[in-house]
Amino acid sequence: MATDAVAVKPGLAQTSQQYATFYVADLFFGVDVLRVQEVLRFQRMTPVPQAPDVIEGLINLRGQIVTAIDMRRRLRLPPRAAKQMPMNIVIRAEDGAVSLLVDEIGDVLDLEAAIYERPPENLDPAARELILGIYKLNDRLLLVLDTERTVDFADRRAA
Repeated sequence: MATDAVAVKPGLAQTSQQYATFYVADLFFGVDVLRVQEVLRFQRMTPVPQAPDVIEGLINLRGQIVTAIDMRRRLRLPPRAAKQMPMNIVIRAEDGAVSLLVDEIGDVLDLEAAIYERPPENLDPAARELILGIYKLNDRLLLVLDTERTVDFADRRAA
């Protein structure tokens, strides 16, 4: 008995993409929802002596040691208010799980590929190097974060 299977042909673009969203200061970011392992409230951290300044510390995530990167420092933004506790968005990177410390977690958005654009030239250089592209939404821009570049700051710092 033959079955009718529909194969996705190489070169055809996806019609939509899902993004887990979050805020850092007044910037609205999205990461591919398939890269997100979990979202957590602030976790106690162990400082890492002589680590780059963007590393806030290490968290113990049910026995898994995860590096926490402060996205405000990564983007060269002012520190968050003393009373404001960051949230953790744990992503799966090439070298394992990494926690991004963000100000606020947003929703999961399903966006059409047709409204995806390259990052604008006038975007702050600290943010622009970490952005794959943007989506123009009704009331703001969604900046699509390049998670691999975001967590691979050591090589860029040495260069």
